Amino acid sequence: MLNHVMVGSNDIARSKRFYDAVLGVLGAGAPLENQAASGHRRLFYRHAGSTFCVSEPIDDAPATPGNGHTFGFKCVSPEQVQQFHDAAVAAGGVSIEQPPGPRESPMGALHLAYVRDPDGNKLCAIHRPV
Repeated sequence: MLNHVMVGSNDIARSKRFYDAVLGVLGAGAPLENQAASGHRRLFYRHAGSTFCVSEPIDDAPATPGNGHTFGFKCVSPEQVQQFHDAAVAAGGVSIEQPPGPRESPMGALHLAYVRDPDGNKLCAIHRPV
């Protein structure tokens, strides 16, 4: 359904260090780095048919996280959920909500971890057993 997701960053170099570590856990390689015609720098991480983008805001206003926004990343195992979480915290992210682990939901059993990136964007690592 989705082609890509883009988040804003106030420090693109810091974001690159963070997302290189976190998305590397999922198998994403180095991002395509791009400079828009406006001069703003952007990172495009591609993996498994999806693209996750990080950009300096084109309107030159500060990047801010959206209230109620969460970006969920599919993991292949509960262990990968934990690795995602640990890589995020080690790279400057903040663990939020409950510790990583199993949860019951209307969609069935899930294994989740929630973190905020250095700019405050909420990320979820999720494994849904088949």
